[in-house]
Amino acid sequence: MKEFPLSRSNSLYLVIGALVVVVVGLGAYVVREETKPKGVEMSISSDGVRVEEN
Repeated sequence: MKEFPLSRSNSLYLVIGALVVVVVGLGAYVVREETKPKGVEMSISSDGVRVEEN
């Protein structure tokens, strides 16, 4: 069997792919954080009243 060393172009594709994954991941995180409701969340249950600031 012949082993092919990781050539320069393959390394470039690997770096570009990793950067694309990071950018997509950060984009998804930002969108999720921006769509969270802002303000105060109140819940009343048998355990009592809970107030959380978002």
